[in-house]
Amino acid sequence: MALKTFLPILELIGSYSKKDFKSDFYAGLIVGVILIPQGMAYSMLAGLPPVHGLYAVTIPLLVYAILGTSRQLAVGPVAMDSILTASAIQAYAVLGADKYVEAALTLAFIVGIIQFLMGVFRLGFLVNFLSQPVISGFTSAAALIIMSSQLSYLTGIHFSHNNNLFAILLEWMYRFKETNFPTLLIAILGLILLILFKEYKIRIPGALVLLVGGIFITKWGDLPSMGVQILGEIPDGLPKLHFPELSITLVKELLPAGFAISLVGFLESFSIAKSMQRIHKTYKLRANQELIALGLVNMMAAFVRAFPITGGFSRTAVNHQAGAKSGIASVVSALFIVLTLLFLTPLFYFLPKAILASIILFAVYSLFDLKEPKFLWKSNRQDLFMLFATFMSTLFLGIQTGIGIGVLLSLLLMIFRTTRPHFAILGRVPETEVFRNVARFQGLEIIPEILIVRFDADIFFANISYFRERLNDWIQHKGPRLRWLILNMESVSYIDSTALQQLLEVVNEYKKNNLCFCFTSVKGPVRDLLIRGEVVPAIGENHFFLTVAEAQDFALSNLAGVELKNPDTSLTLQTNNP
Repeated sequence: MALKTFLPILELIGSYSKKDFKSDFYAGLIVGVILIPQGMAYSMLAGLPPVHGLYAVTIPLLVYAILGTSRQLAVGPVAMDSILTASAIQAYAVLGADKYVEAALTLAFIVGIIQFLMGVFRLGFLVNFLSQPVISGFTSAAALIIMSSQLSYLTGIHFSHNNNLFAILLEWMYRFKETNFPTLLIAILGLILLILFKEYKIRIPGALVLLVGGIFITKWGDLPSMGVQILGEIPDGLPKLHFPELSITLVKELLPAGFAISLVGFLESFSIAKSMQRIHKTYKLRANQELIALGLVNMMAAFVRAFPITGGFSRTAVNHQAGAKSGIASVVSALFIVLTLLFLTPLFYFLPKAILASIILFAVYSLFDLKEPKFLWKSNRQDLFMLFATFMSTLFLGIQTGIGIGVLLSLLLMIFRTTRPHFAILGRVPETEVFRNVARFQGLEIIPEILIVRFDADIFFANISYFRERLNDWIQHKGPRLRWLILNMESVSYIDSTALQQLLEVVNEYKKNNLCFCFTSVKGPVRDLLIRGEVVPAIGENHFFLTVAEAQDFALSNLAGVELKNPDTSLTLQTNNP
């Protein structure tokens, strides 16, 4: 049982059939075919020679097939990780140079170590700090940056800026006459073909048709003589295992990018895997095991001279639609890429770089999210501001800075919201025992001598001051007639030591002013804390009630001078009583 926990592929033993293998074999071939153009395209996007994209989908795929808990997730190069890689390394070395390649391998190893350690120490929850508005703003800006980075391959112009959208567009305006129009035409036609294949849901992969057609037209049309850039010779054979150079200086420079890619890559991968698991419902997805698997996948990517990789949406969707039943499909894909590296790389000599650029543009177009800001405009303007701030900071300050600012804004907004949670005054719905927020409902019964409030959060050091301020304001607004304060605790699950001390101060302070407290709907663990914090003795055990209605009736009877037995006095208050 323990072995299956670390090697999820063993769960297939006893249930895997020939029918399952046929489905996996077919899906693996389809995804393997797609991986060839995608792998080379995303390798170019990362600033590396195209062959490194093929290296990325050899042994790393086998590692995920063995260790991953998702049976449909297809790992490999993705646009986001590729652009993050290029953004992190381009200031360190020239694109495509040996030093640049070495830095990419080091980055992949750093990402692998971070993800592996996060999985071992069960830190998968950290990705929750990347809120949806931050992700949407970041990915939309990254999509524009990715598109701008491909403009060189689309136009045949070598730009002096690589990932600055506005600088590239401005430079293109000045150098528009230098545009190689055959190159631009190939890219536009490639995009149109991919769009048509998607719109008409043609089963044959559009990227494969584009790849084969591009090679054929370029070779027989003699397009290189017209200035169309081609891939040229691609090294054949399998990658030699290579341990990256882990110099302290390089690791320090790449560590921030490593954290960013680790979090973003895992979030993207796990979200896709989760959507697949919801469809199939035949296995359990484990977040920390996914981190361990992705960590070892990226460490292996570094050993085979590749760059950071993760689960990809388009490949996973194809894998699912083709009928993949398990990670065996990834094994088939990896073997297909190995055969390609051994025997088929000469066929890609005449592949235009513009074709790969069009594949990238088509893939990243879906990253640009317009639905999220429209939704936030209607539902939450604070989150819309966070999305916009992340978008603009990513666009103007860079991808890593954009992620950092987005995460920081998420944390600050979360802290702000926890320090000022919802706090409401309640009134009774006539002829019922139901109490509702007086700010939202009209016609509620409100008694001048009684104040009923509900605090909708745990009470701790960060919000106790807000609790006291609002409570004091409401008490003063009630005026001198106020005699009873009823605190509904149904939403409170925890009170820390700071809040306990100040809550006791509040009770004692208002007792001096002849203001009595009642607590209702107190959970067992919270009641234990109130007893240990001496709040219960200060109030009295007979001032704790199961419902607000009972507490109000008790207060009214005392105001009228009538002794009413407390409905909750039969409950013995004691610690550790749930």
